Amino acid sequence: MKLRLLIIGLALLAGSFTLAQYSGDVLGQHQLTPGSGSQVTGLSGQGCVYCHAPHSGFTTGHDLWNQKLSTTVYTPYTSSTYHQKGNTQAPLGSDSNLCLSCHDGTIAVGQTIAYGPMTMNGTMNGTDLIGAVDQNNQHPLEPQHPFSLVLPLQDSLDLYIGLVQGKTLDPTVNLIKGNVECTSCHDPHVENKDNVSTTFLVRDSSKGQLCQACHDPNRPAGGPGAGQWQKNPITLWTNSAHATASNTVAANAGVGDYSTVAQNACISCHMPHNAPGPTRLTRQPNELDCAACHSGGSNLSPAIPNVFAEYTKAGNVGHPFPQGTNAHDATEDLIGQNVVLNNNRHATCVDCHEPHSSYAVTSFSQPPAIRPSQTGIAGVSADGTTIINPAVNQYENCLRCHGNSSGKVVNPIFGYLPVRAVAAGDPLNLIPQFASAATSAHPVMYPPSGGLPQPTLLSNMWNLNGTTQGRSIGSQIFCTDCHNNDDSRESGGGSPNGPHGSKYSHILERAYPFNQAPAPGQPIPAQYLYPNPDLSPVGTYAMCAKCHNLTLLNSSWSQHLAHINTGFSCSVCHTPHGMGATSPNISGQRLVNFDVLVVAPNGATPITYSYNGGNDSCALVCHGQTHTAGMLAGKHRGKK
Repeated sequence: MKLRLLIIGLALLAGSFTLAQYSGDVLGQHQLTPGSGSQVTGLSGQGCVYCHAPHSGFTTGHDLWNQKLSTTVYTPYTSSTYHQKGNTQAPLGSDSNLCLSCHDGTIAVGQTIAYGPMTMNGTMNGTDLIGAVDQNNQHPLEPQHPFSLVLPLQDSLDLYIGLVQGKTLDPTVNLIKGNVECTSCHDPHVENKDNVSTTFLVRDSSKGQLCQACHDPNRPAGGPGAGQWQKNPITLWTNSAHATASNTVAANAGVGDYSTVAQNACISCHMPHNAPGPTRLTRQPNELDCAACHSGGSNLSPAIPNVFAEYTKAGNVGHPFPQGTNAHDATEDLIGQNVVLNNNRHATCVDCHEPHSSYAVTSFSQPPAIRPSQTGIAGVSADGTTIINPAVNQYENCLRCHGNSSGKVVNPIFGYLPVRAVAAGDPLNLIPQFASAATSAHPVMYPPSGGLPQPTLLSNMWNLNGTTQGRSIGSQIFCTDCHNNDDSRESGGGSPNGPHGSKYSHILERAYPFNQAPAPGQPIPAQYLYPNPDLSPVGTYAMCAKCHNLTLLNSSWSQHLAHINTGFSCSVCHTPHGMGATSPNISGQRLVNFDVLVVAPNGATPITYSYNGGNDSCALVCHGQTHTAGMLAGKHRGKK
């Protein structure tokens, strides 16, 4: 009677649940019976016995395990951003140890405890081996998502806040005895709960759903002990470009199993198993991880802008890729609670773009606010020290390298670099040059001040074709209004925006030639003179003509065009950024700050320049001629 009631109770209990339905052979590759079509098959038609024994299996663990257990010692996962105390060796008989008994490659499938070695056919796919021996005779778990962690779990800003209490955001993804194990993500008995990525996942993992059971993009930026420089790195992921892109992914692209970028989500860039390197399990290191989609080719449809083509055009110069000694690391912006990149002779994609929160640029807003493609990236305030994370203005991101960074050097690949008569201690530091206290400066960090008329300034910038107008010229400009790809989309071209690469020196968007002299004050060689230049928006000084009507130069100084038509470049007299230092000899108005590699002092008289209501006075030696202090009211009185 008791047995009958038990059977009825179990039947009623089973009827109270709605069970998931899976088509076909749910065991999939774990169905090892003859003729099953699996990579490895045995001779026994009893599918369960390859893993389980109804009697006398390994019973001190669980599940009556029948496969010989691995006792391999593994090299665990680690990285500079890994917050856990470490990984243990998976205990004998634990969930992960059971999986590794086949998947670490040290024990052949079919080595049973109850029945001894079983005859097997076929070989396991190499991608299914985890912790297999490498060329150093080690068994690495570095390129695998960490499991069997040292308990208790340690909190991190990108993790679900309940994880340290043994909870996940998704009831189908479970911690095992409070720990992350193989069976947290994989159900060994059902291959196709996700019928696209048939890798025994515990749930459909499209759109990063499996990852987000633990990695929470909605967790607030701060946390216990978090400083202002710290934030959840996956904040804003949900609506970002990578999370929403509907571009179709080619079947052979190797960036995930799903059909679109949005569906692949996290696995577009990360590999939970057998990543090429251990660092954050990315498919490739640094910028190479981005290249799979952002370097043209047929991986995506429709294709997206080819950023990497900007680095490969003939004659191009761009931000330098890292070498082996200066690779980007995600923690370098946390050293000393700082985001300044002192090791700045590299510029990887993630130095300027946060891949988890980058948005597509669909319209071109006014400066200085950062563009959507750089949403979430860190920056440094105009004071050079205050951390802005995330950056609010575009220039704040640029100042990570081009401000107080100690790693700045003059790199000849970018072309000729003038040396200014007046410069602060670090001439490559742009902070004083653009500062509000600068005598004159292009309005990158601050709107213009001083009240001098700007008779040449246009109301709208010219596009690259020189016939159509682009964005209106407001009170401020972007760094990328000058430093940009030479075919930028914002200026009417066909390439991406941003200072990725240009055929013009210093990653300038347009032409801006420099005079060079064999020695200060000496005549400029013919190849560095540009007489009777084309002053149109597509001409010799197109970079300046983007915003200024160069035919009106005499309206600010009557000798402008005489100098320009003789062949002298704007760069001889004007600094393009600003006059951040002070000098008793050079007033610095209108960005006048001479290139001392071209001009020289007039004998014992230092190089001087002053501006006073239209009366200019300068004293120097330039292009072999002496200028005395007497250029009043625009009248040239130098020796000729």
